[in-house]
Amino acid sequence: MFDHQTISMLAKETWTTIYMTLTSTTLAYALGLPMGIALVLTAADGLKPNVVIYKILDFIVNIVRSVPFIILLIMLMPFTKLIVGKSYGPAATVVPLTIAAAPFIARLVESSLLEVDKGVIEAAQSMGASTWHIVWKVLLAEARVSLIVGGTIALATILGYSAMSGAVGGGGLGDVAIRYGYHRYQVDIMMVTVVLLVALVQVMQYIGTKISRKMDKRNR
Repeated sequence: MFDHQTISMLAKETWTTIYMTLTSTTLAYALGLPMGIALVLTAADGLKPNVVIYKILDFIVNIVRSVPFIILLIMLMPFTKLIVGKSYGPAATVVPLTIAAAPFIARLVESSLLEVDKGVIEAAQSMGASTWHIVWKVLLAEARVSLIVGGTIALATILGYSAMSGAVGGGGLGDVAIRYGYHRYQVDIMMVTVVLLVALVQVMQYIGTKISRKMDKRNR
């Protein structure tokens, strides 16, 4: 069905998609995790209530999440070029992917931490635990299963974003689908890229589910 060159291209772009997804997710968590923790801490019923900081973070998260990724991708082209020296290709795509995913991850982290039993937090406070001790030893520890599930969701979402970046030369399977499947009407290549994207999501989902079950104390 496909010649060696086409198979080689699909293999290369599959790894490019994995690279963009994993790199962007890692960087987005470096930004989104602290933001999510800060949202929980500075909320009205948080450990360190601060209306100003909470509203600023909440505003930033809501605004960035409201902008469709393809539009954000185009808007950030000058900034991307400033950071990596060009506005196209896999490395350049990581920049808007990270910025788009960070607020989404912040919300996932916030949601996971809010699920932690208030009684556990109060018990830690009564024993004189510091705020950061509670964050690392109570909130993050108790919410680890939910955080892993959230991480799996984030990976699948960012993978979808990476496919969209193909519309502006971002590279990866999305780029293949647009260049060959759309512009050249090669439906067979389009279908293969869809199958590969679905397979990647399923693999990520499987790994995330396995890890979350292993980390869940209730399954021991």
